[in-house]
Amino acid sequence: MVGISMKTYTREGDDGNTHMLCAGRVPKYDTRLEAMGTIDELNSWISYICAINQDDAIEEKLAWLQVKLSILCSDIAAPIEKTERGAKIARVQPEWDRQLEAEIDRMQRDLPVLHDFIKIKSSAIGATLNLARTVCRRGERWLVLLREEEGGVNAEAVRFVNRLSDYLFMFARWANYRLDEN
Repeated sequence: MVGISMKTYTREGDDGNTHMLCAGRVPKYDTRLEAMGTIDELNSWISYICAINQDDAIEEKLAWLQVKLSILCSDIAAPIEKTERGAKIARVQPEWDRQLEAEIDRMQRDLPVLHDFIKIKSSAIGATLNLARTVCRRGERWLVLLREEEGGVNAEAVRFVNRLSDYLFMFARWANYRLDEN
């Protein structure tokens, strides 16, 4: 038997405010919400790539990334110095940017030397990864603005998002190369 445990709508946001972890009610244009929403949008693009992908090696990288993006959203939602839950909040870890760097280096070893910044012809997955990269850059801008305006931003989160855009650029190149090979 299928049941509904809670309503999809609450009507609590009809006034232009929403409830946020560790911050109470905030306007829907709040900088922290913009940063989280942009990372959520990025994760949605990654989900779309999962839906159109048929390559196991690409799928493995996407699955790892989606877990990290979910934790990143949790990290952004809970300002570091205002968080009562402390260690219970999932946070971006220092080794994540190094993991991205290692993956960038691995993918780059498979690729020919890049002579032009933009490749005109691209696979659907490569093109969508490049779209995800631009969303990632927007998320980084929101995250830096949040750090400047309000503070409470994990420095590891900023570092991770900065490295993530480089990773997505390389991932797009690698996916295009890999898919052209198959």
